[in-house]
Amino acid sequence: MPCLHSEALESMEPGSVSPGASPDAGAESMRRGIVSDSPMVQGTGWFFSPLWSPRSRLHSRKFGDGTTSYQEDAWLDDHSDFTRAYFLRRTSAVSCPQTEMSPLLSRFQRRSSDHSEALMKAPYRRNSSPLRSSDLNVLTLTDRRLASNLSVPEWMDHFGPDVKESHSPCCLCLPRCSRFQFSPCQPRAPVCPCSSSLPHPPQFFPPTSCGHGDGCPWMMGLLGEGLSCMGSLAELCQGTVIHVGELLGAEGGSLSLVRKHCGGRSSLEDVIALTSLGHLNEGNPYSQAHLELVKGIMGCVMATASPINLRDASEDPRFNLANDQTSKIRTVLSVPISNHRGEVLGVLLMINKRNSCDGSRSVFTNVDEKVLSNHMDVLGTVLDNVQLYEGARQEAKRSKALIEMAQVLSKEHHSLEVMLSKMAATIMPFTHAQYCTIFIPSEQTSDTEEKTLFSRVIHLECEELGSTCQIYRREHDLRNIDPSCAFRTLTSMETLNMSKSSDELKRSLICCPVRNERSENVIAVCQLMNKQSRASDEMEVFNRYDERLLEDLAVYCGLALQYAQAVQITEERRASIEVTQEVLAYHITAAEQEIQALQEATIPSAELLNILDFHFSGFGVPEDATTQSTIRMFLDLNLVQDFNIDYKSLCQWVLTVKRGYRNNVPYHNWHHAVSTAQSMFAMLMATDQLQTIFSRLEILALMIATLNHDVDHRGVNNSFIERTHQPLAQLYGHSSLENHHYNLCVFILNNTGSQILSGLSAEEHKALLHLIKRAILATDLTVYMERRKEFFSLANKSGVSWKSEKQRDLLRSMLMTASDLSAITKPWPEQKRIASLVAMEFFAQGDKEREEFKIKPIDIMNRENSTRLPYMQVEYIDEVCYPLYKTVSRLFDSCSPLLNGCKKNRENWLQLADEQEKENNENFTA
Repeated sequence: MPCLHSEALESMEPGSVSPGASPDAGAESMRRGIVSDSPMVQGTGWFFSPLWSPRSRLHSRKFGDGTTSYQEDAWLDDHSDFTRAYFLRRTSAVSCPQTEMSPLLSRFQRRSSDHSEALMKAPYRRNSSPLRSSDLNVLTLTDRRLASNLSVPEWMDHFGPDVKESHSPCCLCLPRCSRFQFSPCQPRAPVCPCSSSLPHPPQFFPPTSCGHGDGCPWMMGLLGEGLSCMGSLAELCQGTVIHVGELLGAEGGSLSLVRKHCGGRSSLEDVIALTSLGHLNEGNPYSQAHLELVKGIMGCVMATASPINLRDASEDPRFNLANDQTSKIRTVLSVPISNHRGEVLGVLLMINKRNSCDGSRSVFTNVDEKVLSNHMDVLGTVLDNVQLYEGARQEAKRSKALIEMAQVLSKEHHSLEVMLSKMAATIMPFTHAQYCTIFIPSEQTSDTEEKTLFSRVIHLECEELGSTCQIYRREHDLRNIDPSCAFRTLTSMETLNMSKSSDELKRSLICCPVRNERSENVIAVCQLMNKQSRASDEMEVFNRYDERLLEDLAVYCGLALQYAQAVQITEERRASIEVTQEVLAYHITAAEQEIQALQEATIPSAELLNILDFHFSGFGVPEDATTQSTIRMFLDLNLVQDFNIDYKSLCQWVLTVKRGYRNNVPYHNWHHAVSTAQSMFAMLMATDQLQTIFSRLEILALMIATLNHDVDHRGVNNSFIERTHQPLAQLYGHSSLENHHYNLCVFILNNTGSQILSGLSAEEHKALLHLIKRAILATDLTVYMERRKEFFSLANKSGVSWKSEKQRDLLRSMLMTASDLSAITKPWPEQKRIASLVAMEFFAQGDKEREEFKIKPIDIMNRENSTRLPYMQVEYIDEVCYPLYKTVSRLFDSCSPLLNGCKKNRENWLQLADEQEKENNENFTA
């Protein structure tokens, strides 16, 4: 094909007229072609123009005066209007007149003045039958762009039916790979028109084809089968260089692909280094200087994404060429290999074009650039598909590795080393690394001593056995492993990918830091070394996919290390808690003499202890009487017999609960606990209906809950604990005190010697703890205020059966509150004394709020309102106590003493308030 243009030029003599055309018409056509062209330019300077390519429509036209054969070729290529008119005349001379032009051809001729780059193709015919319009399908640049935006059926509508039938789906899916469509009756090989044995008129091949039209074996092979017919990527690139080299008549060529590095930097890597096309398998005739020149040109093409056509490399000011370089490299044509998104995938470079007819030196023309660009468009599409396929395959491998590492992380392992070893073993087959090492730094690091920087090393080796591999974990001393690269990664906190070569060995290596997600500190370093080539014994450099896999491993190693650290901290804290519990159990457990004394003591009857009376108060009872009263309650309710409670364990449990209350708290102490338990006991004993409603397990839960409902009370409420951000608030969030009381209750029940629930089955024990927790949490007044409306509504209904668990839970909660607030029902002297204890505790909290938070406490905790205590007590009875006792008394008549005591105390407080108001008025008037 390269000799086609020069021979066509020789046959086109000035003034010659094709058969069937008038001389005037030929001259006029000649004049039109000359007038429309740009004037000639003196000198043959360098060209840096994409000419007419898929990426640009710039069309540079520069010629020298003293034209040679290859300069005439270039002139003819640059004057497409004249060339089109000439070949139309030549075609009409050997065929019958066309009856009717296709619409597409008519449109093309109407736009010929605007699209001087478009050329006409006359298909080669073995007979002299007239040309049909369907045989002349020309696609302009505008039409090609339109077709590229259409779907396959829409795009095919631009062509005749014979053209549609000749295209395979593989060709139609890529309209950008060819700017023209041709009839299938074209020959499969180009024919040199200068041949004397040519029996038919010369065939003109359009500048966008390689002489085969759409039947180019190279293009058809790529579009039809891709790499499956070309072999490996290296073989594809080599075939590309050979094909375009023969097509353009170039002496040598080079092809490089773009590699993207970490951080977004890109570089070119040689796939086919600059070499003579006739000596691909022999030594390279070009020096290092030539290679550097070619590298610079290709780098410029990659950076600009535009072709470079040097028709005289020695005159290009951008490149400094020595004499030996200009003697071997005269003309250069280099084009980018891009995908449909315009991303540069590689660069192809051809040097020193030769005329295929006489071997004379020539230059790369604009047509050569177009042809080469079209071929690189096809190659770019294939390479893009190869990259997409390879990316999908690598992502599938990566997903598999991630799943395997996640599975390893989710399982329990007896040591951290085993977990990390299994994680590292998952990526070694994917990266083909011979060694994988995980460096764990010591807590006290040194910037100078690398050997002592890492405290532990996990080292794995991979041995390939055919298609499989075996991974071993080797025990290595730190002194036998080079930590220099790991140390660099540890200090720089960045991924390191490098290859080292020496006389003794050649190795590739990649290191990645393992970070703590919270602190961003490097807590370990993962290292892969010696990527093994599957095709040979040589070492390869780790690529970006290997880096990503190693980074994934680093993430999972970081999670594993953080998990191990969390487990270690948890275990340490658990051990610390166990030690604290041991200390607490020792100090909270009553002395053996005290336990023995209570065990051997004779417990008075309930009548003698007065615990059946609702007027009983634990605040006026001696210490020994409180514990004996508690034992009597459990005995009279038959809880000891029913649940097989060991008597000594019961005595120790009661004394331990007593020691769990703080003596420095004025009101919420052991005496309040005994009063609460006695109120519950009195209601249960006085009301047979309650013992019928509740099961034996529920009654046991109520007695344990009342006795423990304020254990370890601190003398402050939940609001104060939350505002001061105490550990209790952080531990529970809501109802902090009540949750703490329940947990301490369970702790005492599990304490050695105090296990009164040992006779219960596992199901009974679990159910009992649930009942105790619900009962203790019900003593939070916030919970009471939320649930009492439901209880009042239920009590107003007639014939409540209390068979529902929800109803019984509500009843148990209300009875717990009634027992907890029972101090308001005690005889007036006792009620007044207890009220002063409550006020003392509340005022102490108010003083703390005033000092610590600089805020004014609420009225009931403000010491300045101490004179208003009677008024506040009346409000407390009216809003909280009276509605509850009124409802309980209506449900159970035997509980009416609680309501009556509440009423009497209200009257007393109201009378005291009136007296105080009268006294205040007298002081005011005085």
